[in-house]
Amino acid sequence: MISTERIIHCINPDCEKPINNLGDRLCKNCQTPIVYRYLWAIGTNAANILPETKIADRYEVITQQIWLDTQPGKPPEIPSELPPAVIPYLKLYPQKLHIPQPYGFTTSTTEDTEDTNDILLLENAPIDTKGNLYPIITEVWEEAKAVRQLYWLWQILQLWKPLSELGVAASLLSPNNILVQGWCIKLLELYQTTETLTLQHLGQSWHSWVLVAKAEIAPGLSNIIQQMCQGEVDFTTISHQLNQLLLASAAELPLMVKVAGFTDAGLVMKHNEDSCFPNTTDKIDNYLNQHLSVVCDGIDGHEGGEVASQLAVQCLKLQIRAWLQDVAEQTEIVPPDLLQQQLAASLRVVNNMIWSRNDEQNRQGRERMATTLVMAIQLPQRIVTNTGWESENTHELYIANVGDSRAYWITPSYCQLLTIDDDMATREVCFGQSLYRQAITTANAHALTQALGTKEAESLQFAIKRFILEEDGILLLCSDGLSDHDWVEKSWQNYVIPLLTGKLTVEDAARNWVKLANEKNGQDNTSIVLTVVRTSQAHLVPVTPVPIVLETSETEEVGITSTETENFEAQAPAVDYLAESSLALIDLNLSEESASTPVKAANRGKLILVLGGFLALLVGGTSLGLFAWWQLQPQSFGRLCQQLPPELQQFCPQRQ
Repeated sequence: MISTERIIHCINPDCEKPINNLGDRLCKNCQTPIVYRYLWAIGTNAANILPETKIADRYEVITQQIWLDTQPGKPPEIPSELPPAVIPYLKLYPQKLHIPQPYGFTTSTTEDTEDTNDILLLENAPIDTKGNLYPIITEVWEEAKAVRQLYWLWQILQLWKPLSELGVAASLLSPNNILVQGWCIKLLELYQTTETLTLQHLGQSWHSWVLVAKAEIAPGLSNIIQQMCQGEVDFTTISHQLNQLLLASAAELPLMVKVAGFTDAGLVMKHNEDSCFPNTTDKIDNYLNQHLSVVCDGIDGHEGGEVASQLAVQCLKLQIRAWLQDVAEQTEIVPPDLLQQQLAASLRVVNNMIWSRNDEQNRQGRERMATTLVMAIQLPQRIVTNTGWESENTHELYIANVGDSRAYWITPSYCQLLTIDDDMATREVCFGQSLYRQAITTANAHALTQALGTKEAESLQFAIKRFILEEDGILLLCSDGLSDHDWVEKSWQNYVIPLLTGKLTVEDAARNWVKLANEKNGQDNTSIVLTVVRTSQAHLVPVTPVPIVLETSETEEVGITSTETENFEAQAPAVDYLAESSLALIDLNLSEESASTPVKAANRGKLILVLGGFLALLVGGTSLGLFAWWQLQPQSFGRLCQQLPPELQQFCPQRQ
């Protein structure tokens, strides 16, 4: 029917007068924020339903196939048996950054026909907050900078395999189905086909794009597409070549980062089971702070959660410092798949330290130490750029998570969740057993399915993703003390926009976000690490690089660990770093008098001697190698434990 009232309901179940006018941002009765959930409608008749039509007395048709749920607090209709066409969406839930998810179903009888048609509604579709589609990739391709053109193609290529396995790779062949939100590829829907598709089909769909690609990448890109169209090479070779071209383009950009980390016990809990890096309890490590940020949340109710989170952070710091320097010394680019294997190996070492100690102390059930983890690593690799100069930073960002601590990428235009929670609801969806809106209504929906220390490392599945830093933005890592009840999504504009426009410092933004978490989710601990990323030359200024100090005794600290209000008032400044690529650009664009000297990794030899046999094993980089080393060489594994703070050494596994 045609809608005569433009209304939307408050999501607060206790609101006595939940009806509001479309356009309202707060409920007029209870002041709860109004949720505008725009959906993409697909089905045989969905495209023919006119705007302003009201479907099922609930969904308002905004424009063709874009519907607004006017009762977002009400569960959508879901059939008892899911149709086969829905299953690929569910199994691709780990790719929800790029692929929409089924929200629910409805039926509609139009004025033109009496036939009833099933309509599938997709959430997380490429629709902005005002109900408009994001731009189609071909509409913005020519205006995009070279690195973004390559980054879009890289994402499409990485989606090719998982979509092919589920018979929906055709979704990547139609430009009208590929939309973009800034750097990020977003598919409108999934297309199923019985045809066997190959890289030749993908190369052919890209063929016209190379004609209007940026001049500096057009020759290399043309060569790659030609190989794809001729079927001369396999996926691995194409992936390697495109990665080289992408990183050589990304390395042209400057890179400046500013970091602040805070952890707070909250208003209720006596102990803080969270740990993060950087924070106020650690000595400043000027080399590591440029590249590593970590948030760990000791699982609520598990005895020793505080120890598990601290042990994980300290162990990772030792491993990642050595790993970063090893990668920096490589003469060739290390491919993403190998780097992901190496990171997984490091996480298995951390897990087995906690797990082994649990077994030795005969901890059972909720007595076992465990922790969630989310970490981000800005990996510096050397590469010759497209214009011929050598850069020491390819702008790669690796994010790994276990549990429900999260990572977000935020710009003035959007807030993107980069990680997927390891909980029961996610598992149900990935197994194709239920839609997410259905799964989160179950009693154990948010119970964790894995965390560090709960089981042997070989049983864990780590989510490790690679991103490219090619725009200004904020990387937020946080525990669920902030992310619970969607407070990041509800509040990011109040903190990030002032931060990126210079009206708020990174310390103040993080401090204020902790205050918000205490106000809204104060029953839990909260940890936040904020990294301001600048890649535009407008923000590039010459600075004197800080020397690399691996061990210091009296240093300026970043962060906060107390719940006392007065401790928020005086904070040390955030650590501000200019990357190698930025310093090189300064050398090119400014006079010698104003240029800064690139940071060099001093005393590497001394570091390697301190880390001993651990570094030698880490160079191997495979999870199997590290696991075998831990099992068979406890003496060298003990060297790692000796580098931990004294209060944590007692929790290292003791081998008989």
